[in-house]
Amino acid sequence: MFEAIARPFGMLIMFLYDLVQNYGVALILVAVVIKVVLLPFQMKGKRGQLKQSRLQPKMAELQKKHGANKQKLQEETAKLYREEGVNPASGCLWTFIQMPIMIALFFAIRQPLTIMMGLARDLFSYNEYGEPGLILQILERAGVTFTPEQLGGPHVEVEIAQAVSTHWSNFAGYVNPGQALDGLQDISFYFFSTLNLAETPRWDVWEFPWGDFNALLPLLLLFLLPIISGGAQFISAAIMRKMNVTGSPEAAGGTMGKVMMFMPLMSVWFGFILPAALSLYWTIGTVLQIGQDIWLTKKYTKILDAEDAEKDAIRKVKEAELEAKRLETERKKAEGTIEENLNTSKKKKKKKKSKDKDEKAAVWEKKNAPPKKAKEEDDDPSRVGKRRYARGRAYDPDRYPVIADDDDSSDDIEKDEDLDASQAHDVDDEYVNDEDEEITDSDEVDDDSDDSDEEVDDENEKEDSSSTEERFDTKRFD
Repeated sequence: MFEAIARPFGMLIMFLYDLVQNYGVALILVAVVIKVVLLPFQMKGKRGQLKQSRLQPKMAELQKKHGANKQKLQEETAKLYREEGVNPASGCLWTFIQMPIMIALFFAIRQPLTIMMGLARDLFSYNEYGEPGLILQILERAGVTFTPEQLGGPHVEVEIAQAVSTHWSNFAGYVNPGQALDGLQDISFYFFSTLNLAETPRWDVWEFPWGDFNALLPLLLLFLLPIISGGAQFISAAIMRKMNVTGSPEAAGGTMGKVMMFMPLMSVWFGFILPAALSLYWTIGTVLQIGQDIWLTKKYTKILDAEDAEKDAIRKVKEAELEAKRLETERKKAEGTIEENLNTSKKKKKKKKSKDKDEKAAVWEKKNAPPKKAKEEDDDPSRVGKRRYARGRAYDPDRYPVIADDDDSSDDIEKDEDLDASQAHDVDDEYVNDEDEEITDSDEVDDDSDDSDEEVDDENEKEDSSSTEERFDTKRFD
């Protein structure tokens, strides 16, 4: 899949190489072309980064206000981004777009025969019968041999392309249009005849030929190229953090900042395991990126300052209008000339009408309600004076019905009942007076008063039963 994506980049490198006839210059031009193609994405990403950096004070306020409520904080943050027209992922988009391009260039530089020239693998490999391809046969006749083990190396196509360039005269009769090796080209991987971009830089500097300057210079330049690439990446990351994140240490130490700080280390590591051509492209691309960041930051800073000034002016006008309306409302309230809002919705009007109706009904009900009658003591047969339930909670004066045979006996019974009632009343009054001295609040009855109630009920029941027995005895005597 990556080879198919890398094919257009390989064709671009070959096209530019045919123009300038220098592999290093062609890679520099590739870096420039890619930066120009990605410029619209980077402009949009830079604008989003700057707008997001200006929201950091508001984000800090939301964090302080809703820090404990994560859901509310997310809702308010999304609302703020929506109102300001900011896409949080826009600043990272252009960074992730570069990664597939880097991978595609890696394949194009590592496989110049298949991706840059579009040749089939059968031409430089062994078939199932152990016979070499046409390119390997021609190189064998020139004295260059590649074993099957060597053909399994990661950079074998670069080595074969260098051998083809060295013995290009032997391929003269095979590269014409329509012939077997149509598409094969002579590529010199040297950058100004000094730096071989097809080689992989070495990091074992103690093995360098320090006594031979002519042999030392190419190795030293190759060693410095990954380091220069990593240093350029570090400078670019520092400039981007300084220009994009203003007064926000949290954002500087966030995910974007960590990615930017990781890129220099990755650049150095790749520089020592891949051909030097990739480090050259990475260095040139980073230098162009630094200049582009400085230009876009200055450009969009002016634009965003003008937009912010315009928003502030509109906001101040709206605030002035609201303040004028508030003052006018207060003046009308003071004068008592507030007019009904005719723009109120039907739902609000219906709700207000229902509320007014309920208020009028409540006033009428209160005005025309019948007076409450005070509860008389006679309604509570168990009360004695101020003391409730003195005769017991379940006291019923009609519990024991009176049966009379004639008028005399009924009169005697009534006299006995009056006498018993008066005696009980006297006893109860004495008991109540004693109890009133001990109990200050007659309405709150505690457990002791309940016990005394039970005692009074027992005494009343005994008196009632004794009076009833006396009546029955009198009747029998008569």
